[in-house]
Amino acid sequence: MAKMERFLLALQNQGTAGAGGQSLLGSIKIAVLPIVKVFTMCFLGFLMASKYVNILNANGRKLLNGLVFSLLLPCLIFSQLGQAVTLQKMLDWWFIPVNVLLGSISGSLIGFLVASVVRPPYPFFKFTIVHIGIGNIGNVPLVLIAALCRDQSNPFGDSDKCSTDGTAYISFGQWVGAIILYTYVFNMLAPPPEGTFDIDNESILLKSNSKSDGLPEQVPLLNQAEEVTLTDPNTSKKWKIKDFLAHLYEKLKLKQILQPPIISSILAMVLGAVPFLKQLIFTPDAPLFFFTDSCIILGGAMIPCILLALGGNLIDGPGSSKLGFRTTAAIIFARLVLVPVVGLGIVMLADKLGFLPPDDKMFRFVLLLQHSMPTSVLSGAVANLRGCGREAAAVLFWVHIFAVISMAGWIVLYLNILF
Repeated sequence: MAKMERFLLALQNQGTAGAGGQSLLGSIKIAVLPIVKVFTMCFLGFLMASKYVNILNANGRKLLNGLVFSLLLPCLIFSQLGQAVTLQKMLDWWFIPVNVLLGSISGSLIGFLVASVVRPPYPFFKFTIVHIGIGNIGNVPLVLIAALCRDQSNPFGDSDKCSTDGTAYISFGQWVGAIILYTYVFNMLAPPPEGTFDIDNESILLKSNSKSDGLPEQVPLLNQAEEVTLTDPNTSKKWKIKDFLAHLYEKLKLKQILQPPIISSILAMVLGAVPFLKQLIFTPDAPLFFFTDSCIILGGAMIPCILLALGGNLIDGPGSSKLGFRTTAAIIFARLVLVPVVGLGIVMLADKLGFLPPDDKMFRFVLLLQHSMPTSVLSGAVANLRGCGREAAAVLFWVHIFAVISMAGWIVLYLNILF
């Protein structure tokens, strides 16, 4: 018994230079508790969606997701980012969107290498790259920061300042993530030449044989729009400009990019950067603070709602995915292990080069979190639009299951590096 007591005392006293002066066990507790809270709320959502309770059915989850995405998340971003941001801070925070961009580029390169080695079944090569390269830089980090800061013993100090700063940093990078998602991811997940992801080897062989044996397809040299343009040389320049702008709008997919969370981020940055407007809206005794306070109340409901919806979405399980065990395991390993290692190198290099604000540990923690998150849930929504939603659901299911373990480990490492 005496030896056991000495061992426990040694373990408790070990690592006193760790996170905020915490012991090794304290660091593990700080890192694991937010994950446990997230897992508990997700499990409750899973239970509500199960056939035994059946409150969160498919339609209910769809409505809940829509409510979170269209109202609760924009309210949280607007209130927290607007209160925290200033013009000087926006200049100081320039590396946050750059970090998101570098994370997507490095993750996609890792995804390309992994896909080249694993050779996923056709036509899921680009699918594999995307689901390794694009992480959840918004919802899951917001949940983790909220759960971490709620604990009074967190190493970042005051709970309110911890939560406000963390939410502001995460929200500041979301607009870049949305642009990447609705341009790069949308195009990468385009259906194959066959027009659908539901194909097999026999259909590929039959189609290739029919194309090689048949005559070349007769394609008109000019389409109708071009014929009208040629036959009517007096077409108004106004209509040409209008058509060009409409084509540009469709090509850039501005409608998909300008989603409610992105609009709220831009609005919060504009209003927060102008001192007069900031004092008018975001100051507690301001005449328009009632609007900000309402957004704070609504934003507080975002975390539990999105976790209930995420847990409910896992009720369908991995489904009948065509990816296979090898490809799925490679995506999980690359997303949760390889990408965070490279991300840690990016953030540490940026710190050495002096790109990061000095003595801001929450800033560095958020940058590291952006590299260690599971695959973006919104990439599953885009995959659903492109016809490969079943495989995306399978990947999201397994990645989020294993992320419970990986995120706890990475948070322990990050806290011990930062403190």
